[in-house]
Amino acid sequence: MTEESGGGTRIGVDVTFLCMDRPPPGAPLALPEGYSIRRVCRPGVAWYRGLYDAVGHDYCWWLRRVMPDHQLATLLSSPGIGVHVLYDGDAPAGFCELDSRYGPDVNIAYFGLLPAWVGRGVGRAFLDQMVATTWRLRPAVVRVNTCTADHPRALPNYLRAGFRKVRTIHEIWTIPDTLGLPLPERLRMD
Repeated sequence: MTEESGGGTRIGVDVTFLCMDRPPPGAPLALPEGYSIRRVCRPGVAWYRGLYDAVGHDYCWWLRRVMPDHQLATLLSSPGIGVHVLYDGDAPAGFCELDSRYGPDVNIAYFGLLPAWVGRGVGRAFLDQMVATTWRLRPAVVRVNTCTADHPRALPNYLRAGFRKVRTIHEIWTIPDTLGLPLPERLRMD
């Protein structure tokens, strides 16, 4: 993707695709006291972008930042898109976006915590709860992917949750400089 109004920085990432073809055994980890997960139906574009940017800022999440508002609004209003927000009391702590538009598979399109909640021990329980929620949709397979721009614990957490690696590919992304994202030096190609 290129940006007409300015340049971009090329980064190289290894993207790992994972899947789960049966629900994990046992009950999912419980959320810590005071936490809850709430589904947000048809979130507004500005609200969604704020949450997306807050969670993904440090991990090169950029695709939804450059998506035109009308396209994002159409996507978010699709019955196959489910936005689930992790709350610590009344404060958003993270979110998970499920995409079931291409059934019978369900894709965990986005999953993450806001920076202040990383390392508090809630991420694994949130992931377990979202995997359980996804299986209630009765998919044939649950899919997720992560990359070397994501938090270093992302891949190990997906594997511990019961996902298995399908393949890893190398991709080159051109991230628009106007987004002001902190791009890790280890990923830069320019």
